[in-house]
Amino acid sequence: MKHISFLFTLTLILILGCTPKTATTIEAPQAPTEEVVHTSDEPKSMPAEETRTELGGAVAKKMEKAAQTPTDPMMQSVPLDPRVITGKLDNGLTYYIQKNEKPEERAEIRLAVRAGSINEDDDQKGLAHFVEHMAFNGTMHFEKSELIDYLQSVGTRFGADLNAYTSFDETVYMLQVRTDSQAIFDKGMLILEDWANAVTFEDEEIDKERGVVLSELRSGLSAQERMRNQYLPTLLHGSKYADRLPIGTKEILSGAPYDALKRFYRDWYRPDLMSVVVVGDVDVEEVEKDIKERFGQIANPDDEREREKYGFPDHEQTLVSITKDKEANFTTAQVMYKHPHKPVKDLKDYRTSLVRNTYNRMLNNRLNELRQAADPPFLYGYSGYGRFVGNLDTYTAYVTSGEGEVMKGLASVLTENKRVLEHGFTASELDRTRIEMISEAETTAKEEDKTQSGTLAMQYVYNFLNENPVPSPTQRFQLAQALLPTISLEEVNALAKSWITDGENRVIIVTGPDKEDVPLPAEEDILDLLKEVDMKSVEPYEDEVANVPLLGEDPDAGKVVDTKTLDDLAVTEWVLSNGVQVILKPSDFQNDEIRFNAFSPGGHSIYPDEDYRSASLASAILNQSGIADFDQIQLQKMMAGKQLNVSPYISELEEGMSGFSTIKDLETMFQLIYMYFTDPRKDPEAYQSIISRQKQILQNYLVDPRNYYREKVSEIKYGDHKRRGVPTAEELDEASLDKIMEVYNDRFADASDFSFVFVGNFTLDSIRPLVEKYIGSLPNIEREEDWKDVGAHVAEGKHIERFSYGAAPKTQVEMSWSGEMDWDVEADRRKHNMLMEVLRNKLRESMREDKGGVYGVGVRGNVSKIPKEGQSVSLSFNADPDRVDELIQTALDDIQKIKNGGVSEEDLQKVREILKQSRIKNLKENRYWANALKSLYSYDLDPNMILLENYLPVIEQISPEDIVDMAKRTFNPENYIEVVMMPAADANGK
Repeated sequence: MKHISFLFTLTLILILGCTPKTATTIEAPQAPTEEVVHTSDEPKSMPAEETRTELGGAVAKKMEKAAQTPTDPMMQSVPLDPRVITGKLDNGLTYYIQKNEKPEERAEIRLAVRAGSINEDDDQKGLAHFVEHMAFNGTMHFEKSELIDYLQSVGTRFGADLNAYTSFDETVYMLQVRTDSQAIFDKGMLILEDWANAVTFEDEEIDKERGVVLSELRSGLSAQERMRNQYLPTLLHGSKYADRLPIGTKEILSGAPYDALKRFYRDWYRPDLMSVVVVGDVDVEEVEKDIKERFGQIANPDDEREREKYGFPDHEQTLVSITKDKEANFTTAQVMYKHPHKPVKDLKDYRTSLVRNTYNRMLNNRLNELRQAADPPFLYGYSGYGRFVGNLDTYTAYVTSGEGEVMKGLASVLTENKRVLEHGFTASELDRTRIEMISEAETTAKEEDKTQSGTLAMQYVYNFLNENPVPSPTQRFQLAQALLPTISLEEVNALAKSWITDGENRVIIVTGPDKEDVPLPAEEDILDLLKEVDMKSVEPYEDEVANVPLLGEDPDAGKVVDTKTLDDLAVTEWVLSNGVQVILKPSDFQNDEIRFNAFSPGGHSIYPDEDYRSASLASAILNQSGIADFDQIQLQKMMAGKQLNVSPYISELEEGMSGFSTIKDLETMFQLIYMYFTDPRKDPEAYQSIISRQKQILQNYLVDPRNYYREKVSEIKYGDHKRRGVPTAEELDEASLDKIMEVYNDRFADASDFSFVFVGNFTLDSIRPLVEKYIGSLPNIEREEDWKDVGAHVAEGKHIERFSYGAAPKTQVEMSWSGEMDWDVEADRRKHNMLMEVLRNKLRESMREDKGGVYGVGVRGNVSKIPKEGQSVSLSFNADPDRVDELIQTALDDIQKIKNGGVSEEDLQKVREILKQSRIKNLKENRYWANALKSLYSYDLDPNMILLENYLPVIEQISPEDIVDMAKRTFNPENYIEVVMMPAADANGK
């Protein structure tokens, strides 16, 4: 390591002086080295309120404290966020508690268990995940489905606010709970306590849940899953991980004795393997007391099983697996070099992770450039170092290619690796990457007090599970400022030599379609390619950078000519001299974020069918073409260190732009808006690149049953309408770059009918000069236009179609209804929305909880104003082919019960509470306001309905009878489409 200056050392001393509060003598909970979670090697950034540097008298105190630490500051532990209280109970349970008010009156609570599928015995494959399911189906204090019923009654949405996952090495339970009521918060903590120690495992509930976990297993059945099962024994050579996929096996899930689940729970759900995390709007001291009382009484088992460490045996030779499947629609190849994982414990480790991060970023930037070539060598390419599974890291060269192109793609990625080996990176690449990483850390540091509690909670979960470092966002920024400048080009370049080995612990995996006329490469072909790339000489990379201003001349500014205010919404409307409408809502929801939407009626609906393909591709092409004289690659390099995005789009009924920026990058965002209107770039190479990649994607698109099913549903609903469904390769040839540019320029030629919405941390005085300069100067040709109805409407009448396709033993179902509805009746739109929530709950209870027939049912409802007023509903699920008729009838029966009056006040109150709590949270989010204001001005909605005090009375007045009436109007059996895809018959006719 290079010499560390006194200034650098002092900076580290200041950072290290910020230590977390601890309730016991532990500094920070550390997991055993074998405990893992799937994460990348890149350290996670966390948002922060403002950038701070400790000065004054604090320096002397920290210097005095540092005198008691080892001489080398790099040997110091990575600091834990000083805002968190950590502790370990006598029984070994670890806890983390942090006060955080984003969102207000909410807490995110977690139970993390260091036990997953790797801990299963041979007769328990899949039961770690099954146990997780059972935690929602009966505990000491919540029988059967009472847990979900209770949480829904207080506004918790199943899935979004209440969830869990099981992986190889851990199981994590996640719950957002309200803190505006002590009783509700206490119930949330009781649920966590029950999960940890009091799941009941009733026989009847286990048997019902078997169908749910089998449905979840069934939903994952695909070509990718079949090929994975073939190559995993090679990839995870000699390791138990290869035989312990969390989803398990059908045989064990369907037939495991009850005690096998209970045995897993007894063995592994114990305090010394658990952590409780509470982050939110809470009284930290009271929560700590509560945790000690609740969880301190849980005892570890007397016959405690050892949690073994499962490693990955070395192998001297390269291992190769080439797998194919008739339903694979892409070819992939990856060369992986295995390395032992080393946790990030001290600052030296942390710095090493930053060095790796710079390497990964720079190499993948180069691969991204290749992908944008006119004849791209691959659809997607990646190379980098990161955590894989368990105590295994890998350095990977990966490529996804079209048919017959995998050798070309892999050769390209390997050649770029060789280029780094032979010549390294350039100083300008490293400088740019440092700037990017410091800028990102600064941005998150400015949002320190506006970080979502859920984000913080998961950071502490991963700290417990696999020792991920969790400094505060401010500390991360300080570390980035201190450490990144010390990283030399030489040490980054040296990484490739340490990662890329000749054959030891190297694995090659190739997957692709099973087609006789396009065979996959053989093992010797891949090995020969590796030797060929290794032997050839490559030229150094040339880093081409445009060192000129983004915008040459300032535009002639317009003026604000009219002002209106919506006082209740704290919204201001400006009309500019060029006719543009600007809607502004200053907010303090985030410290360093401004979001915008721009929109105008029209879209590609106004163009004839012969121009449709060009019109529909226009925004995709222009988003990859750069701007003015800068191609996309140059533009990306110019934006290094800037946290912003501007994306133009042309949809069927409107054109517009959307994006965001930080405060310091706000003017650059405005410049890009102006330039995307006035100086779009015609780039033949970008056009050819996108068309080439799209054609490769389409080659085998329909061999995947999921894609085939989607296209079949579209065909049944819309017939052969040109503007629905996925285009063929021949239809892509109908597009032309000249027509694309003509369409794009036409759509953005007149700004006078555009509306712009800005929401975020700005003042009207600060943003006005930018609005007048860059929005007020946009062209105005006073054109009057609107969207057109292209006639792509869902087919009327009753249509039931069944067909067979695909090898997996599963059935895909979509049931849909459509009909008339008056958009302008506000109450009807709310009733329709509430009906969807009621139906979602009913279907979960009947089809999942009672019958165990599905993992989930997708329920989508829509009320539309344009291009045609009306409403639609669709239900979708996958099922066991032998039960599909039963489950379709169950859904129809549930709908009929609702139509017959089967909606209770209790049903409706659950929905009201969920909608209420969702609106309370949304009203503190910039993204919500940006979208809500766009809808308000697009559809001439009542602005008062955004506010809680006006929204709640409307949904409170809706009665069960109103929902019944809406169901009768919505679910018309004579306007019904049912599409069922059964599996294709096998050789035995099954």
